[in-house]
Amino acid sequence: MEALLNDAMVAESLDPALRLQCPRCQASMRTAFCRQCDFVLREENGIWKAMPEERLAYFARFIGDYEQIRKAEGRGGHAADFYLNLPYMDVSGRNPQQWAIRAHSFDYLMRNVLNPSPPNAPLRVLDIGAGNGWLSFRLSLANFEPVAVDLLTNALDGLGAAIHFRSLMARPFPRFQAESTHLPFANGQFDVAIFNASFHYSEDYRATLAEALRCIRTGGMIAVCDTPWYAADASGKRMVEERHRQFLSRFGTASDSIHSLEYLTDERLEDLKRHLAIRWQVHTPWYGLRWAARPLIAKLRGRREPSRFRIYTTRKVA
Repeated sequence: MEALLNDAMVAESLDPALRLQCPRCQASMRTAFCRQCDFVLREENGIWKAMPEERLAYFARFIGDYEQIRKAEGRGGHAADFYLNLPYMDVSGRNPQQWAIRAHSFDYLMRNVLNPSPPNAPLRVLDIGAGNGWLSFRLSLANFEPVAVDLLTNALDGLGAAIHFRSLMARPFPRFQAESTHLPFANGQFDVAIFNASFHYSEDYRATLAEALRCIRTGGMIAVCDTPWYAADASGKRMVEERHRQFLSRFGTASDSIHSLEYLTDERLEDLKRHLAIRWQVHTPWYGLRWAARPLIAKLRGRREPSRFRIYTTRKVA
């Protein structure tokens, strides 16, 4: 009976054009119930829970640590104006420089990477690592049809925070709690997949990118935005070590319960190109003179190479 009720909720709440795939066994799901392995897609506060219990258990410590750290860092807000102003203004005043970077990246993405969404057939976008959903909200305003995916569902910095966007939207975008290597969507149904400041949380870049490629149509595009890039792998490793020490000192956890890869290098990008038979196009947004001077200043002061941000795109050829 519960499965039948859940099936009815899916039919009523989700776009019927959105085709589902079981995140546990990869079987096609015509309803909310997987007849292959008995997995059930459940809705809670408008978020579709697309993670089997064993995967939730695997990520439990990471989610707990991440939420603790993000809250202590002042991420998120309690009033709607915080979310509605993103990425252009951090009304909390806690992380204005980081949001300035996000704003520059978003503007570049919209102007130079994404084509305008046709009014008669809006492009469907998979927002992987959507966080509070600000990117999906902005894409919705630009006539795209986003689907937001994230591990976090809390109302401060996770998918639950997207409730603040509803007053300005005719139809809320679908939200799914899912992991990037086991997405609950059937093959080839999205026009674009975007990793917005999220790709570096992957434990396996090959598996994560392959899963995104599976979900987009032939000719569709993947964009990786705001993931730290280093010219030297040693610099990335030092960053990770420094970050873990800092987190352990400030928050009582090194935040290393899962082995996120944390950064990109040209070697890692080349590995993905070789194993997935893709071609990268590299975009370099302008973040200002001060940002551009950071590598030179670090070198003059004898410090490690700072992270840099670029946008990487590739298209699915077959």
